Amino acid sequence: MKLSCLQENLSKGLGIVGRAVATRTTLPITNNVLLVTEESRLKLAATNLEMAISHWIGAKVEEEGAITVPARLITDFVSSLPPGEKIDMKLTGKTLELKCARFEARISGVDARDFPPIPKLDEGIATSIEIEALRQGISQVVFAAATDESRPVLTGVDLQLEGSLLTMAAADGFRLAVYKLPVTKAVGQKVEVIIPSRTLNELNRLIADDEETVEMTVNTSKSLAVFKLKKTELVSQMVQGTFPRYGQLIPATANAKATVSVAEFLRACKMASIFARDGSGIVRLVMNPGKITVSSKSEELGEDTGEIDATVEGTEAKIAFNGKYLTDVLSVLKEQQVTLETTSPSSPGVLRPVGSDAYVHVVMPMFVQW
Repeated sequence: MKLSCLQENLSKGLGIVGRAVATRTTLPITNNVLLVTEESRLKLAATNLEMAISHWIGAKVEEEGAITVPARLITDFVSSLPPGEKIDMKLTGKTLELKCARFEARISGVDARDFPPIPKLDEGIATSIEIEALRQGISQVVFAAATDESRPVLTGVDLQLEGSLLTMAAADGFRLAVYKLPVTKAVGQKVEVIIPSRTLNELNRLIADDEETVEMTVNTSKSLAVFKLKKTELVSQMVQGTFPRYGQLIPATANAKATVSVAEFLRACKMASIFARDGSGIVRLVMNPGKITVSSKSEELGEDTGEIDATVEGTEAKIAFNGKYLTDVLSVLKEQQVTLETTSPSSPGVLRPVGSDAYVHVVMPMFVQW
């Protein structure tokens, strides 16, 4: 292998694929990044065996070749080189030589043939999604996925693709987030898959402002999903299992409905959460005509009460939630106002942004002494 490329391109590419480098592994080579020449470009790839990221950068290739080198070492070295300079790379045996300006390094590598093969997906159900819609969908859903591995299906995000509609859902047993978005390429058959939440978090980071659409292909028989961007490709294993039928968890009716400013509600919940830290995170809401009272208290620290203007329909209501769950969802809403629907202190609360029927968020209540 013999080639040259720009420092900023190589540094950016290593940063992108580095997100898939294994941190804890019994297979040491997954701590490495693969460098391989491909069609007058340099391909960088990394995998943790559950997810793989490949990225292509422009390069002047004189000799073809491939090698794997320690990811952290080459990433730290390249990022420290002078920006705007050209990097010359040459592979001699299993040693990768890098020269840039007045700096040079030799990195001992491992044969590329020992690197785990990155799955290719040439067949499956394919569609394309507009970047902004996908970015908003991921942001408003993925945080609700479980982090506890005791129920693996809940650590992923459920994707249901039917016709021109994609429905994303995540739940952790205490809350449920559902977001519906259109796809630009309709599919002929309905498909449902569970994608690891980490995969979608990484996809959200990979999406660049100059991207227009993401090409998504899923193959249930191979249990693989591929997301293609302009210069980057992310391949992920699916989560095995059946996602809960969450439709029945969304209350069909409500006895009380309050419409409030997202910003004011978020501020009040954040302030209440300060005092709720030592009180199991409990934030109490009381809905009266024209206002919502948001309060919390700690036996040792004290208490907090705040009022925000609200348009309240139906009966007066009381309900308590974990403050973190409220701030999590309010922090990702783009709309100016949100409605909170409740049925009883022991029934789930439902939040819906005003002006959009694409999103619904359900939060389980906490039982408190009023």
